[in-house]
Amino acid sequence: MEPQLATDSPPHPELADVIEARGGVHDVKVPLAIKLAYGMPNFAGAGMAIPIAIHMNIFYSDVVLVPLGYIALAVALARSFDAITDPLMGWISDRTQTRWGRRRPWMLIGAPLAALAFVLLFSPPEGMSQTAAAGWFTSTFVLYFLFHTVYVIPHYGLGPELTPDYHERSSLFAVMEGFSVLGTMCGAAVPYLFFQLYGGQRAGLTAFAITFGTILVVLYAWQCYRIQERPDFYQRRPNPLVPGVRRVLRNRPAVILLATYVVGSITGAIPGLMMPYFTTYVLRVENPAAWIMIYLVSYFGSGLVTLPLWLRAARRFGKYPIYLVTALFGISASLSLFFMGEGDVWPTFAILIWAGSVFGVRLFLGPSIQADVIDYDELYSGKRREAQYGALWSVMIKFVVIPSAAIPLAVMAQLGYQPNVEQSEAVQFAISAIFGLAPAAFGLSSLLVFLAFPIREHVHRAILQGIEAHKRGEPAVDPLNGRTVPPPSERGIDEDDGWFLDHFSQGELRRVLRSGPGSALRSAALAALGSLGLSILGFSVVGANLGDLHDRPALITTLAVVLGGFGFTAFVFHAIRIRAAYRLRQRPLPRATLETHLRVTRAFAGQTES
Repeated sequence: MEPQLATDSPPHPELADVIEARGGVHDVKVPLAIKLAYGMPNFAGAGMAIPIAIHMNIFYSDVVLVPLGYIALAVALARSFDAITDPLMGWISDRTQTRWGRRRPWMLIGAPLAALAFVLLFSPPEGMSQTAAAGWFTSTFVLYFLFHTVYVIPHYGLGPELTPDYHERSSLFAVMEGFSVLGTMCGAAVPYLFFQLYGGQRAGLTAFAITFGTILVVLYAWQCYRIQERPDFYQRRPNPLVPGVRRVLRNRPAVILLATYVVGSITGAIPGLMMPYFTTYVLRVENPAAWIMIYLVSYFGSGLVTLPLWLRAARRFGKYPIYLVTALFGISASLSLFFMGEGDVWPTFAILIWAGSVFGVRLFLGPSIQADVIDYDELYSGKRREAQYGALWSVMIKFVVIPSAAIPLAVMAQLGYQPNVEQSEAVQFAISAIFGLAPAAFGLSSLLVFLAFPIREHVHRAILQGIEAHKRGEPAVDPLNGRTVPPPSERGIDEDDGWFLDHFSQGELRRVLRSGPGSALRSAALAALGSLGLSILGFSVVGANLGDLHDRPALITTLAVVLGGFGFTAFVFHAIRIRAAYRLRQRPLPRATLETHLRVTRAFAGQTES
């Protein structure tokens, strides 16, 4: 008989009867009402993302008349700040313990504040100077991403907790991403309709922001009312921030998946950012706003129509092969767009239909595969850390996507882009190459990385069986390497000591064994100082180039923002380690404890004994 997953209480009341009938929740089907309540907020969130990805930059550059150099810098600053706050929010959500759970309070706080910031972002007062308009854009954009992080990280952390079933997770996230596709279709069509109804982009975008901001607040309120969190998850002891990150990076499937996402996301902002410029200045269509609406609705509509087919295919053939096939669809479409030129309206339409047919499947497969990776972490850590995993993936992806959100604008400006006029051949070629070739190249690289991902359905089932064995106090077998994994409480090391020692790398702990605990403090301090130096260098370069952004938007300024933000994030990480290193020097742990910890961490990382 298959081992059952013990729970203190069901994920939500509707599951109680099913759990009682089946004796566990390995194969429990999440009720449709719960899937709908969990997924519906994505309708508003995805709809709000489209104006940010498609309309925001060209609105501020061609209507508000903010120079591209300022826009590029503001985008880089906002996204860097957003990346820094993601892991912090994941850590906070995982550690929150209230009578309402650890996810819902943050969603109830973040959604209304994000809606307000969204309205302000698309309602810049008329008559502002370029400098004032750039400041308005930067501040409202930063605030929107901050509050977006407050609600979206807990939302995605909640999903894997609703069911551990391999296929039911795909179904849950497919419903959620179905609402995402519907939202993106509305986000593509409604702005253009509002432009016509309210007499221009300014009033139309403001009306859109108010409408979708209100929907966001209502749907998150409904989700929090409808879905109850599992006490056996949110009443568990949380883990420290830095050790939690280090354990994520020892999870081999997680590292492969993270690398896949990172490589594929290097050009992640390009499609939405460049489509208005591509449609207006390369295809040179009449009424570009109307054609952008048609292209977007067709793209997302194709994804919505094909979503049930891909879900069925994933159930039939597995997540891994379907992920590979859909990646090839996207690569071929991006490459084809590079060869489009003036008048190629309908060939571009066909290409976007082809690309859109896999849009939805990539959205639901990603979270579903992530949830399987988090289960593998629980086999070793004994903890559920959905939000921390999601936040780490998010922060890495957001840092690498910053250049694609800002550098194309800087490149266009450097080549002589001027708003509302015919562009030079150099600018047109740059738009086509950025829009088509770059995503195809990085998409192929991402696909090659994913080939090494090891978790299939039978492997995942074995992981769940191992987790159940640990709950019974029995050892388990790691299905990826065949090693025996004792329960966390029976590994020869106190659990608190193990988490504490994960403030340090294996190399640092080996040096502690050779040279004493003072070496860990020196290592952490040097790493913190180096990271702080990188951050200061990056932001110093930004400050030195601010005066040139109006007439000469230097690429180095945008890259310096990335360097500064990444350096500051690393500084915070190592500053936390300094405190742990000081404690280790004041109260050294026994040598046997360090040696046991090193042996356990090597096993999780798939390393052999040295």
